[in-house]
This record gives sequence, structure tokens and C-alpha cells, in this order.
Amino acid sequence: MDYQVVVLAAGQGRRMGAGENKVLLDLAGAPVIVHTLRVFETDPSCKGIVLVIRDDEKEQFRALVEDYRLKKVRTFAEGGKERQESVRSGLGVIKMDQKEIVLIHDGARPFITHREIARVTEAAAESGAALLAVPVKDTIKQVADFTVERTLERKSLWAAQTPQAFRLFLIRRAHQESLETHFMGTDDVSLVEQMGLPVKIVEGSYRNIKLTTPEDLVIAQTFLQRGEE
Repeated sequence: MDYQVVVLAAGQGRRMGAGENKVLLDLAGAPVIVHTLRVFETDPSCKGIVLVIRDDEKEQFRALVEDYRLKKVRTFAEGGKERQESVRSGLGVIKMDQKEIVLIHDGARPFITHREIARVTEAAAESGAALLAVPVKDTIKQVADFTVERTLERKSLWAAQTPQAFRLFLIRRAHQESLETHFMGTDDVSLVEQMGLPVKIVEGSYRNIKLTTPEDLVIAQTFLQRGEE
């Protein structure tokens, strides 16, 4: 099923401690963001990419898109102070029919696959909103002031990933309502949840990691050495 995607690349990545945008860090000879964009560039179902970036990095990203011949990057959008603002900016410039499917993806998740994209896209076409997620493997504690309050039931816990997929009219409406009510969600599906609408879970892969800390870069290098991009 055809789709367009908003890729978020405007974060600062403070936990990476690299002193620069983490998606611009080198990973096996190419910036992290290039690995991510190549997945969508090579997917026949992807009909366009909106890349959300910081204004002061615009020329750097434009050069990357040109140098790596990423032809599906159709336009850029300026990122905001918060992730939610960046997504809203990307959704504002995307050009497609309101009923078509738009994906929202973290630029720091380079190991997403065409198969996973297809599954979450199909789920969104059926239900209006869907996300990739994986069952939590660790025991999770709810904590206050470094004291355990309770142990959460692991069977019902899933770790959310991206891409998250939506009918365009639905996610635009969710962002507009969140703006009007000043609701700040932790991800995009939480805005749909706030509206009382269902969101479909599609089981993803534990390889679909978000590169957040230096340790994640080591794991990513291992994946690439094993040919698991």
C-alpha cells in the first residue's frame, strides 16, 4: 500500500553526548540519517519523504540528500522545540489526499524494514491509526523518589516504536486538538488515544532500535557487520 513519510531529524540527541545532531553521526561510512532514508528510498510503496530538520542544519541536510541521491526527499520542514511541534510542521507541508496513509518515523531508527513498514501501513488503512511495538522483556517497576511503588504486569506492556501510521486527516485532527487543549503526548498515537479512538498494535522487531546513547551505536555497528541493516 502506498504511503508518504515524515522523518524526524531535528533533535539534538543530548543523551548521545556527541556534541552534534546524532542522526549526522557516522555509521559504517554514512550518516545515520542516510541509512534511515535509504530504507524508504528503496521501498516502492513510498511515494515521498518530508524531512524535518533544524533551520541551522538545512544546508548540511540538503547536501546529504544530493550526495546520496535520495530522490524521494521531496521537501523539508523546520523542526520545533518539542517533537510534537516538529511532527505538526512536517504534516503541514505534506501533499497528499486526506484519506491516504502517512507514516511518522524517527530519523535515528535506521533498522526498520520494508516488511514492517508494509504491515503497519496496512493496519492503519484498516483502523485509521497503528504503530509498531514489541513486548517488554524486562520486569518494569513503577518508582517514586527512587523507591519502588509497584511492579507492573509485564504481559500487558509493549514498547512503542516507529513508524507510526495514520490516515492523514486523522493525525492532522489529533494534532490540531492537542494544540487547542495544550495536550503534550509522548508520541503521535498518544494524541489519537487522547481522542478516545483505537490504535492498532503491530508487532515489530527488537532490531528496530532508536539510536539514543553511545552504546546504541555499538549495537548498530554489530547489526551492520552481521548484514542486518
